[in-house]
Amino acid sequence: MQDIINSLSTYGYIILFLYSLGGGFLGLMAAGVLSFAGKMDLSLSIGVAFLANFIGDEALFYLGRYNRDLIKPYLKNHKRKLALSHILMKKYGYRIIFIQKYIYGLKTLVPIAIALTKYDFKRFTFFNLISAFIWAVSIGILSFYAGGFLIRAASFFSQKPWIAPLFLVILIYLLWLYFDKIAKKR
Repeated sequence: MQDIINSLSTYGYIILFLYSLGGGFLGLMAAGVLSFAGKMDLSLSIGVAFLANFIGDEALFYLGRYNRDLIKPYLKNHKRKLALSHILMKKYGYRIIFIQKYIYGLKTLVPIAIALTKYDFKRFTFFNLISAFIWAVSIGILSFYAGGFLIRAASFFSQKPWIAPLFLVILIYLLWLYFDKIAKKR
């Protein structure tokens, strides 16, 4: 376990950057906990996650706006989520750019869905910049202050290894039910 922590503190910022390009929620939480443990720097972790998350959403918007034909085959299996993204965009407007950073499963589709509309690229960039900053700071600080609890929880799960897979299966099933309920036709 100590070898893994040493590797993460050595290569953690690179891993966090690459992981945050596509979301980064769990990566930033892990960096916050490692910062609590003294293995990483919290402000640098927040900065890296902010920058990567901003770049990732900008790239998705660019792909959706200027390479529609290239991404259409990948969107075939996600028509309902894409439709949900359009509905959320109409309902919440620019606020969906902020909200999508916290919703797993829509994180990558919302920038593409917004790009498929006539939403202004500069306006998206402005709101994405602010949203990525708020997201990185809030998740980074919350995970840093929850670091003690999360380390104790990890210790508990390592002593009783059968609980963690059971907990994860139940959590994934509940999330699947929730998103399935949201995406169903009404």
